Amino acid sequence: MSDNNTYELNNFEALQINLASTDKILSWSHGEVKKPETINYRTLKPEKEGLFCERIFGPTKDWECHCGKYKRIRYKGIVCDRCGVEVTKAKVRRERMGHIALAAPVSHIWYFKGIPSRIGLVLDISPRNLEKVLYFAAYIVTDPGDTSFGYKEILTEQQYREAKERYGSAFKAGMGAEAIRDLLAQIDLPDLAEDLRKKLKDASGQKKIRIVRRLEVIEALRISNNKPEWMILEVIPVIPPDLRPMVQLDGGRFATSDLNDLYRRVINRNNRLKRLLELGAPDIIVRNEKRMLQEAVDALIDNGRRGRPVTGPGSRPLKSLSDMLKGKQGRFRQNLLGKRVDYSGRSVIVVGPELRFYQCGLPKKMALELFKPFIMKKLVQNGHAHNIKSAKRMVEKVKPEVWDVLESVIKEHPVMLNRAPTLHRLGIQAFEPVLVEGKAIKLHPLVCTAFNADFDGDQMAVHVPLSVEAQAEARFLMLSVNNILAPKDGSPITTPTQDMILGSYYLTHPGIDDRSTEAEKGDGKVFTDFDEMMMAYQNGVVGLHARVKVRRYCDEEDSRGKLVESTVGRFIFNANIPQDLGYVDRKSDRHSLEVDFLCDKKKLGQIIDKCYRVHGNTGTAIMLDAIKDMGFHYSTKGAVTISISDMEIPDEKPAILAKAGEQVDKYEKAYRAGLVSNQERYEKVISIWNKATDDIADALMNSLGTLNNLFIMAHSGARGSKNQIKQVGGMRGLMANASGKTIEIPIKANFREGLSVLEYFISTNGARKGLADTALRTADSGYLTRRLVDVSHNVIVREVDCGTDEGIEVRAFTDGKEVIEALKLRIVGRISLTDIYDPNTGALIVEQNEEISEAAAEHIENCGIEAVAIRSVMTCHSTSGICAKCYGRNLATGETVNIGEAVGITAAQSIGEPGTQLTMRTFHTGGVAGSDITQGLPRVEELFEARKPKGLAEICEADGTVISIETRKDNKTEVKIRGEEELAYVVPYGARINVREGDYILAGGSITKGPLNPHDILRLNGVEGVYQYLLKEVQRVYKQQGVDINDKHVEVIVSQMLSKCKIEEAGDTSLLPGGLYSLFEIDEANAAAVANGGEPAYGKRVLLGITKASLATNSFLSAASFQETTRVLTDAAIKGKKDGLLGLKENVIIGKLIPAGTGMKRYKGIDLDYGVNTELMESFARDNDEDEEEDFEDLADMESVVDTDFAGAEIVELEDTE
Repeated sequence: MSDNNTYELNNFEALQINLASTDKILSWSHGEVKKPETINYRTLKPEKEGLFCERIFGPTKDWECHCGKYKRIRYKGIVCDRCGVEVTKAKVRRERMGHIALAAPVSHIWYFKGIPSRIGLVLDISPRNLEKVLYFAAYIVTDPGDTSFGYKEILTEQQYREAKERYGSAFKAGMGAEAIRDLLAQIDLPDLAEDLRKKLKDASGQKKIRIVRRLEVIEALRISNNKPEWMILEVIPVIPPDLRPMVQLDGGRFATSDLNDLYRRVINRNNRLKRLLELGAPDIIVRNEKRMLQEAVDALIDNGRRGRPVTGPGSRPLKSLSDMLKGKQGRFRQNLLGKRVDYSGRSVIVVGPELRFYQCGLPKKMALELFKPFIMKKLVQNGHAHNIKSAKRMVEKVKPEVWDVLESVIKEHPVMLNRAPTLHRLGIQAFEPVLVEGKAIKLHPLVCTAFNADFDGDQMAVHVPLSVEAQAEARFLMLSVNNILAPKDGSPITTPTQDMILGSYYLTHPGIDDRSTEAEKGDGKVFTDFDEMMMAYQNGVVGLHARVKVRRYCDEEDSRGKLVESTVGRFIFNANIPQDLGYVDRKSDRHSLEVDFLCDKKKLGQIIDKCYRVHGNTGTAIMLDAIKDMGFHYSTKGAVTISISDMEIPDEKPAILAKAGEQVDKYEKAYRAGLVSNQERYEKVISIWNKATDDIADALMNSLGTLNNLFIMAHSGARGSKNQIKQVGGMRGLMANASGKTIEIPIKANFREGLSVLEYFISTNGARKGLADTALRTADSGYLTRRLVDVSHNVIVREVDCGTDEGIEVRAFTDGKEVIEALKLRIVGRISLTDIYDPNTGALIVEQNEEISEAAAEHIENCGIEAVAIRSVMTCHSTSGICAKCYGRNLATGETVNIGEAVGITAAQSIGEPGTQLTMRTFHTGGVAGSDITQGLPRVEELFEARKPKGLAEICEADGTVISIETRKDNKTEVKIRGEEELAYVVPYGARINVREGDYILAGGSITKGPLNPHDILRLNGVEGVYQYLLKEVQRVYKQQGVDINDKHVEVIVSQMLSKCKIEEAGDTSLLPGGLYSLFEIDEANAAAVANGGEPAYGKRVLLGITKASLATNSFLSAASFQETTRVLTDAAIKGKKDGLLGLKENVIIGKLIPAGTGMKRYKGIDLDYGVNTELMESFARDNDEDEEEDFEDLADMESVVDTDFAGAEIVELEDTE
């Protein structure tokens, strides 16, 4: 195939799927397969007219016919006159199809057995009767003539015989697919559709639903120009033989694809049927053979869908054509959405503390293999080898000059590292390789958090970007330096961990605590400058925590400087921190240290965040490397470690335990005397022991000095927590049993004292539950992420502003009185819907359609504004995707989102990635009705799937005042609410009531405690009500685990769940009642109807769960690759669906660039002119400064070119290549 043809092949805008007619199948075919033979076991060559026939499918060897008369490429295209095989490449055996001409028509099982049965709907026959007819158990009347039979009436064998005797040939009835085909061929689709539309106007209930279902299929067939009789097959296509291979094993036996067995059964039965028909066999024998043929074809298309599956050796069901598409191992997910690639390798990772932030260590041997083609090219260029072949030999023999060439080849050629599971986009990052000895990949310690990697045997994969464009994207978009912020909440993800925190904490520690009496060596000394102080420290004159005075100069002109007092450690720490981060007001105070406080994990995060805002990527990366080096160095110097003597047991422990024991005994006695119930006693015992555990923990924390090693580790955030210290030096406390119920015997000992046998046994419950939980959580979290990606992958920023005047109102996120998330955190980086004024001064804070900065958000909160209206993805009016204004800031970069950003995928990853940290448990509060609270991952899933939760709260249907709450005789409670009319709500026994008499309650408010049904909220409070509820509930689950996720990610998902409307009345549009359509489709249809003087359609917004929403997408490729593959494809074929290739998955499947980022159409007309202006590009690559960015923008006046640069290449605009 010429390059031109390949271009034509890939240059299409949409993909359509249709039913295949007999003629269509024959046009694909290169010949009829007549024999069931595969290959000759003696010669191992394909049998003629068999399933592997070379005449039909092409030669098995390149440029060689079957009999060997023609060999070599010079006979290209000749058809051999002896064996009839065309001389061509063997790879045509992957694309040439054959066919089997059937002796009797058969039905296609997808259209007869699917739910709903499409053939059944078209003919208005129940699936049960249809099955009887197709499998020769009953007759169907195809032409009643002037008899008393109805058209399409079902007759048993007995009835048919009697009728034949009585009426003779006055009527016609048949059985099997033939009869069904004749009935389908008689249908006039336009007339039937018209007729059904008339009936629909008067119908109601079940009848209406049935008519709508039929109309849907009839209209689909009519509009797509598919003929109903094409659902019956007269010819069966045979897929190319190299897609169902047969290979010889070592022992001389053959392994074959299951499809060959299934095709063989079809051919055998078909040939037998042909022979019986030629012989004029009795009807009953022919019928039986036709039924067997029908079953063979069913098994080929979808084995096991009807009846028992056909099994191979070892009673294993054979894999049919449908199984080849379905599931994780099917064609879609195994081969189309994920592929294995060349130029990749994997190895164990080890820590590389000496690396710079943008580097990784690549083992020499691995690099040699990965960069082989580049090395060979360079060897020839440098004259070390005369041709590629000798260059290849040099590389394979590893000649000394190869290493020098390798060094130059990998210089500035980034590689990508990936650690599975890749839960978010930071699981793949680019680094510049540095050659290392050994066989392990070296990784920079600061990127471990993003990869979720540790060095206990983790492996990582390396991928080499080959083209110049790919290298440029790796460098400018994926280099670790450009991925400092986490996309889920915009906080730095490269925060130092463990030893680095410990070193920084030790360095900035004041060095004194309430126990130390002697002063640090060298306290109070004065130094002329930093260097003198360092010399004194290195010579042991001053200690690291000594308070000294050092003269600091703020710039070259500052000749006098100023004496600043702090500890030696803090001076050292500040030497590597930019002094303009905003901790100190530099207008009034030019000399003080920027960071003159104790640095723990949280403070380090803030320092990095401030540095990023002021100095951007490059400055932050330089500072991070410095903090890393300092941290490792001084944590070694600090020698902070724990010994058993650090685990101090508080003196108050015995007294607290004794007191708790007495209280427990008191309740035991009260229970025995019958004064309290067992449930009350149990709850009290639990709370007494929990309080005792907390009291001991507090006493322990108070007794540890601030220089206690255990305290330092936990307080700095390097390792461990108060909870763990409590178990080591306090008491372990209460444990839960396997079902999650708390065991009331506490573990009074801690790990320093050691556990008794009973205590140890009780604590094993928790350990086992932890392990089981983790395993389940990983799988569930991965599945949730997959569904989220599927529902949101087509949400891409497509325009700057959609021009909407709608938005949503945001308030601080509270739970009762407690503020969980302040207002400023929720509005920062969002676009204001209106002008925001200071209520006290009347000054304008933020203009309409402007981004709310950190400072503005602070101001808004401080001046007492409680609610702010912002633009939101929920109300965006872009027809496909969303606009930049409704989204706001891209959290991963801290700037306004670019056009082409795949925000849907980012949202799905941000919600799914922390999923593994959420708990799996449901809390049981011992038998009280409606008080089992679903939490953690199951709760998130319940919300996104829009399920009706367990233990629903009673919801108020209209605004009103509570006038009475009375308990009835049957122990149920009746709550009466008076609004426009009086409503009574009956609450089941044991439910906890949420309202008091006299309360005013709004529609959608809850009368009892418990979760709400989101569908009810949508009905009563509309789209904004249900969005606010879902957002609050999802955020609550994540906040309980200490995970921050920005609201906009949840907005993206919820907007996809609310993207469809259900049509109530179709008016004069072509829409179907009960159908799901997007708002834009309804607007279009209504505009067309009104223009023609008709009635518009109207419908209601519906809330779909993420699985349903994914399957309701307009792209059949995306839906088929998600779930229920066969159902989706059946539906799409009947409707003749067109896939416009708007989302990411569709384009990945057909092998086009994704329509996001640099794959967007607007960048298609760019050509690369190599070797031009490389100096400029190299300087740009090394140091991403703003002045150089300006130079670069002169090269091409394109939007956001900086995101899509091409290293070492000048950008030249091409004319449109349409």
